[in-house]
Formats: sequence, structure tokens, C-alpha cells
Amino acid sequence: MRLSVVIPIYCVEQTLERCVESVLAQGIADMELILVDDGSTDNSGNICDQLSSGNKQISVIHKENGGLGDARNAGIEKATGSYITFVDSDDVLAPNTLAPLLKMLAEHPEYDILEYDTLIHYFTEDQSAIGLQDCIYGESADYWCGGKAYRHSYACNKVFRRELLNNHTFPKGRAFEDIWALKEILKSPHTIATTQKGFYCYYDNPQGITHKADGPSLMSLLEAHIEVLEQAILITRKGFSEYYMHVLNIQLDVYRLTGKVLLPDYSDQLRIRQIKSSGDKLKAIMLKTTGIKKLCKIHKIFKFSH
Repeated sequence: MRLSVVIPIYCVEQTLERCVESVLAQGIADMELILVDDGSTDNSGNICDQLSSGNKQISVIHKENGGLGDARNAGIEKATGSYITFVDSDDVLAPNTLAPLLKMLAEHPEYDILEYDTLIHYFTEDQSAIGLQDCIYGESADYWCGGKAYRHSYACNKVFRRELLNNHTFPKGRAFEDIWALKEILKSPHTIATTQKGFYCYYDNPQGITHKADGPSLMSLLEAHIEVLEQAILITRKGFSEYYMHVLNIQLDVYRLTGKVLLPDYSDQLRIRQIKSSGDKLKAIMLKTTGIKKLCKIHKIFKFSH
């Protein structure tokens, strides 16, 4: 069972070797590493060539800059494995992460996606794990709402069956491209498993989109979630109310930055008692009372006054 590991690369000469070494140290014999140099203007391209020299597991693609999603697509096209996973070039895999995952996939060929835990704020005093449990979801809607997958909709902490990515590649030029790809995959029924085995180690990147997201970027994220909400089956699932409040909070930030309201009002479907956060409960009550446009205005005034 061959695994393809795709590593998109753009101007990461300081972290690239660390990333690649963490993957090679997994000791997986039947594995290929595809390094996609996305038009780097520093020494990253040369480092890729040096790392691949004499190592048959590593292949390199040099291409014009097209963004993270486009780089991942180039790696997918070249991949020969029956499973594909992604690692960002400024992150690492914890030791002994991939072998247990591949063993699980061999024992459970019905799994289409296997998600493993992530250490966020890695190597800082704020380091913490997402805290995934060992679960199996027979329906994508249960995984998304009940499993709160929308809170960790990363591409990098998942192993995908190769066929899932044939027609659901990453959009070029879209911010938060991970969720745009995942939302298409999850439109169809799949068996998805989560496990406590292994860790993807996510380093904070002050220059990354999550730290520097502006209005248009957050609007892209909101638009992706709106398309997910259009799947009527989600309304019937446990956890829908909390998911909608998650999206509403994105809408509030979008309105604060752009003045635009895009999110449909699902207040009639909200179950206040199912919302755990006291702040979100208050917003849900205000939403039912005032409507989404007035709530956005009130929230913006409150933000600017504090």
C-alpha cells in the first residue's frame, strides 16, 4: 500500500529540511515524497534538488508560482500512491505517526479518510492538541457537525484515499483552500475515521493566512461554509446549532471588515440549549430577535467601542 506525501514549497529555506527529515524519519519503505517548488525566489528550489539527489523516495516539481492549492494539485497529479497526505513545508510530523495510520488503513480498507490529531502552536508555551477521539463516521454530515470537523478542516492532518482527490482538487487562488476542497469531498457519502494515534505538528506562521486574514480572505472562508450549509441534511444532525454559530462568527468578522452580509438566516433551526458557549448563546438569542443584519451592526459597534 503505497503512500504519497505531497509537500508544497514556497520560500521556506529555513524550515524545509526540518520538514522533509521528519517525514523520512517515519521509516515508511513504500512511500514517495513529492516536493513541489511553487516558484520560490529564495534557495528552496536548490534545497529540494539537494534533498532528492541520491534519494529515490523523493521527486521534485519546479513550477511557476500558483499558490498553495495549485502546488498541491501538481503533487496530486504526479502521485502514484493509493493514499495521499499533505505536509506544509514549515511543519513537521511527530515520530512514529505514519506507520500506525497505514496499519489502520490496511486493516480497514473501507476508510476513505483517516484524520489524526494535530498539535497547534507547536513548540510554544501555548502548544495544545486538538483532542481527536477514536471515532468512525458513516456519513459525512455526522463527521462535519457531530465531530466538529469544521474546527479542524485542514488538509494536512488527513490521509486520503487517492480516488477522492481525482475530481476534488484544490481551487487556485482561493484563500482557505482546504475547506473549499473538503466541502466538495464531503458532498458524497464516505467513511471517515478519526484517531488519537500520531501528531501533525503545526508551527505558528505569523505570515500565514490565518494570522493575516483580511476581509476578502475571510469572505472566501464564509462563502465555502455557506455552500456547506446548503446541504439540507446538516440541519437534522446533532451539532448543527454549534456549527451555524461558528459560521455566524465568521460572518460577523466579514461584516466588520467589509460591511457585507452573505450568510442566510437559519435562526429558526437553532436550538439554543445545544449551544455550549455562553457568548454564542447570547448571539443566537439576538439573532432570533433582531435578524442577522441588525446583529452584524450591533456587533460591529460593540467591537469598535472596546
